[in-house]
Amino acid sequence: MVEGLWGGELPKFGSINTAKELIGALIMGLWNRLTRHQERSAPFRLSRPNVDATREGLATLALIRRQELDGFVEGLFGAEETMDLPERAHHSLGTLGEMRALIAGVLDVATDGNKAATGGDIEDMLRNMREMTRIAEHKMHAVVLSCKRARRDMLDSLPARKPTLH
Repeated sequence: MVEGLWGGELPKFGSINTAKELIGALIMGLWNRLTRHQERSAPFRLSRPNVDATREGLATLALIRRQELDGFVEGLFGAEETMDLPERAHHSLGTLGEMRALIAGVLDVATDGNKAATGGDIEDMLRNMREMTRIAEHKMHAVVLSCKRARRDMLDSLPARKPTLH
């Protein structure tokens, strides 16, 4: 899995300690922080960059949000193209997909100088982006909690077979 972060091949390390440090940071740091988001009281939060109310600021925020949504979906699906998900997770992912398309549209408008956008338009869109951020966080948390619940229920209901006695 760690190799996948570098396109299937680990980077070169100066020493075994450097490699252990990276693996430790990824596994113990990142993984443990991500598992905390499986608790109802610890929802995942998207980044909150301070951006100016300009085309460039809007483009920066839209690019960050698009990458965050893409990363969430990539992390959920991994190498799989399809996955059986609980209904709530499926619905929330659909909403996230629609939001991703809207955000891609915002990025397109913000980076195309030929498209008209006044200062007021940009401020309105930044407000809308903040609202979409709030909704995206809620939907991402719904996916995580729904999948956790389904995994727990599945493990609780695994059938047991009578062991063969020898």
